[in-house]
Amino acid sequence: MTRPNAVCRDLRQWLDYLHGNRRLAVARPDVALEFELAAIAKHLEAEKAVLFPAPGGHEIPVVANLLADRSWVADALGTTEADVVARYRDAVQNPLKPRDAAEAPVQEVVHDEVDLTRMLPIPTHNELDSGAYISAGLFITRNPTTGVQNVSIHRCQISGPDRIGVLLLPRHAHTFARRAEEAGEPLEVAIVIGIDPATVLASQAIVPIDFDEMEIAGALHGRPVDVVKCLTNNVRVPALAEIVLEGRVLADVREPEGPFGEFPQYYGHRADRHVIQIDKITQRRDAIFHTITGGGIEHLLLGGLPREASLVSHLQGIFPEVLDARLSQGGVCRYHLVVQIDKKQPGQAKNILLGAFSGHYDIKQVIVVDDDVNIHDPTDVEWAVATRFQADRDLLIIPDAEGSKLDPSTTDGLGAKMGLDATKPLDADPFDYQRISVPGEAGVSLGRDLQGEDQVQAYVKGIAGEV
Repeated sequence: MTRPNAVCRDLRQWLDYLHGNRRLAVARPDVALEFELAAIAKHLEAEKAVLFPAPGGHEIPVVANLLADRSWVADALGTTEADVVARYRDAVQNPLKPRDAAEAPVQEVVHDEVDLTRMLPIPTHNELDSGAYISAGLFITRNPTTGVQNVSIHRCQISGPDRIGVLLLPRHAHTFARRAEEAGEPLEVAIVIGIDPATVLASQAIVPIDFDEMEIAGALHGRPVDVVKCLTNNVRVPALAEIVLEGRVLADVREPEGPFGEFPQYYGHRADRHVIQIDKITQRRDAIFHTITGGGIEHLLLGGLPREASLVSHLQGIFPEVLDARLSQGGVCRYHLVVQIDKKQPGQAKNILLGAFSGHYDIKQVIVVDDDVNIHDPTDVEWAVATRFQADRDLLIIPDAEGSKLDPSTTDGLGAKMGLDATKPLDADPFDYQRISVPGEAGVSLGRDLQGEDQVQAYVKGIAGEV
């Protein structure tokens, strides 16, 4: 099988690609790091990536909005928008182990003395954020028991010149930190800033513990990711990254972190959380700093697409009738799922609803629709609910279930799940659910069937009685 490859190996190649496709804007020099940079990025988030030269007087530029649309994700993975989830699933199923690099551009410059805000252009995004945050850093740790690495993204608050507060949700990095802490040891960590979109997307995969997401990145690239060992610990990082912060998650240390603007477009609360001591910084000579605006489109897309791939795999493994699934942007690409099925049996949709909730605890609403409904069109999905769903018959509610702690409508993550069966009854008269259609609509050609602007102006003048 011939698989497409990612269009770029590093951040620079992706920026060159965006520039060549008129998707890259360059801001004026010296944009303020507090709020102004994020305001400009947010204003353009659905249209263009933005490069900020010398922000806040720093030599290192900042880039934002690397993925502004699902079509950009498809381009980054070298595939079509229709096939992007299948492409990602294939990479998860056919991983490629990383290889040691002959050269490591990310270690061209080494800083033994660390002063994070002086050395790096770290923005403050949202109004009530507790300060500057690294929001797009790949958080790479090693299982203290097996040595297998994990790659993820966590919000990283700058708490001092060489100190970072980090929110570790109950996933693999949190497990590694707990195991190291139980042994009375710090957890080795590297925070990687500035890498290609395929590798960032790979970091968001929902995979079992001891599955190195860098292997997914290799499969997306079509060849292994070149990695290099950090200078102060045993973590291996992408050799073509822009910046690496080498450090340790300290054992038995918690300090205040937050608030921070999160993906639901609300703030994550302040609380005592894990602390990282940064020991060394390495970088390219002309490094670029990547930031993700909290709660923006890039934030949503990076979390949504990998979850879709994992959820489709999960559901199809149980229900072969499942055709596709989509996490809606209105549901912050986490909470609301639409599942398309080829319905075969009465009650099947309700079983699929239950299966979808077991796919990830974040999901709070699932809509199941038939194969004639376009799950990528919110209007079509709402139409299916409006015309095929009855609440007394087709509504499923599960109270007191685990959900996202970042959803403010829950009680510390405890909330309800809601499932909607918006499929046609199998025993219904087919005519009752026959969608209307206009014959020949698909064959209309605007160039052939509509007149040009000159003819339109002449016609309008004629019916207006003008000479």
